[in-house]
Amino acid sequence: MSRRNRPQRFSLVTGFLAALALLAVAQVGAPAAASARSVEFDGKQVQVPSSWPVYRLAQHPGMCVRLDRRAVYLGTPAAEQRCPATAIGRQRAILVEPASAATGSALPRAATPRATASAGGTAFTGLGFDACTAPSSKSMSAWGASSPYEAIGVYIGGSNRGCSQPNLTASWVGAQTAAGWHLIPTYVGLQAPTSACSSCAKLNANQATAQGAADAADAVTQAGALAIGPSSPIYFDMEAYTRTSSATAATLAFLEAWTDKLHALGYTSGVYSSSASGIADLADQVGTGYVLPDDIWFANWNGIADTSDPYLPASAWTPHQRIHQYRGGHDETYGGVTINIDNNYVDGATVGGAALPAEDDPIGWLDLTGAPQPGQVRVKGWAFDPSTPTQPLAIRLYVGGRAGSPNALEYELGPIAAGPRADVAAEYPEAGPLHGFDSTIPTVKSGPQPVCVYAVDVGPGADRLLACKTTQIPVAISLSNVRATPNGVRVRITCAWPRGTACPGQLALRTRFKVAVRRGHGRPPRLRTVKRSLARRPFQLTGKRSHAYTIPLSPGGRELLRQRGTLRTQLVAAIPGGRRVHVLAIEHR
Repeated sequence: MSRRNRPQRFSLVTGFLAALALLAVAQVGAPAAASARSVEFDGKQVQVPSSWPVYRLAQHPGMCVRLDRRAVYLGTPAAEQRCPATAIGRQRAILVEPASAATGSALPRAATPRATASAGGTAFTGLGFDACTAPSSKSMSAWGASSPYEAIGVYIGGSNRGCSQPNLTASWVGAQTAAGWHLIPTYVGLQAPTSACSSCAKLNANQATAQGAADAADAVTQAGALAIGPSSPIYFDMEAYTRTSSATAATLAFLEAWTDKLHALGYTSGVYSSSASGIADLADQVGTGYVLPDDIWFANWNGIADTSDPYLPASAWTPHQRIHQYRGGHDETYGGVTINIDNNYVDGATVGGAALPAEDDPIGWLDLTGAPQPGQVRVKGWAFDPSTPTQPLAIRLYVGGRAGSPNALEYELGPIAAGPRADVAAEYPEAGPLHGFDSTIPTVKSGPQPVCVYAVDVGPGADRLLACKTTQIPVAISLSNVRATPNGVRVRITCAWPRGTACPGQLALRTRFKVAVRRGHGRPPRLRTVKRSLARRPFQLTGKRSHAYTIPLSPGGRELLRQRGTLRTQLVAAIPGGRRVHVLAIEHR
């Protein structure tokens, strides 16, 4: 895959040049006592590591400024660079540009406020490619006129981004989306602990969640600098790694935090990885309550331009939530321009404009789902019907599965797709801006639940499934005033389901303790853990109500308490979809 890295980048400033150059060496990990040599550039003396090659870019037209190598580049990176599509690794290079060079040419800088003209989660189906460095506008024009591609992966940042990006700016993004290109923003951050990339900066298993959130926040900053605003997808590039229990756990924690943070910042989450490593690990989490990315980009170089993969369940990440990288780095030439690329078949989220579709079914996008409180589900997105593009559209929600699933509960939300969405108006001017929805409704479901959102068709055509996202809905009961009594436990239970809804459940008391088991022949006894049920009783509540219940110990439970004097006890309150547990000590009186 095309992979990029953030450079050490400097402009020559009188009085600070030597200090900046030496600082760069220290930052990329050169030994403190490493020897240095002096080279002249732009009328100044630059101190560089003596063992590093020095490339004067003016003498090497089209040289790829590789940020993943120990090298010194003097000059401004060319707009037309001959880069391999497989560059990846931690930042190592030193890039020294002339004092007259425009700032921000190699690395995008955050804009304030963020421009959002190119924002949007447009689902695109067709061929795409990705390249190490974003091609110049001239090259994009040549390929747009003669190549079969309409989508391009652009690498917006990350600690392991391997190439400079002199062309990638907000104006470039705006020009390419206006020309009809669909962009796949990708961030090459920290890699798995067992990554096949030996030179990459890797995540720390003990800090995986914090690091995943930090990478997501930085990705949003980089996206904002490029006028890629909220509702846009950002894909994390997690290269192939060896699957071990510890590596898988750390990588999944990192990617879940990546997704959570992007959602909190209003962006859509995507993950790129090898089918046999990152994709396989994510696929194993389907239906478990793990927060999955919204879109998946899998690398399986089988040469087939489709979105099928043996590691992916047929029902996961559909519809329009997959990208398949089906061929690795190679040269292709269109319009006289040669670029080293990877091939992709795209049927998922991209950034780019779109004409009003000539179809009868509604179109739209599900930005996120969530559960702000127990017994509640939130859905946010946009939708409209091309048959009546300026009218509000009704939304239908299913919690527990798709329409027709025996476990799914249906909720008619009405014509709520009527809120302001400037990004929709920018993509579909004929439809106007009033097609957003953001609604929170009560539900009787708990635990990890698929939340499926449909746009309801108005005229000819059929309802459109916008997406299904697994959402962790907090268990809708709470326990309070828990205390032991002479013969059991007393507890107050509150149900957060909608008012008047039946809220049935089961209460149980359990304990475990160790007993010594004799082994004979002078051997010391072996300790064995014993589990016992102390009591059980049903309860019946209604939504938005609470009630105090006593759970009397069973005869066997009373006898066990008499024998042992004190029992460390679990109070378990269960309702359909989940349970609450409270631990307390019961003493014999």
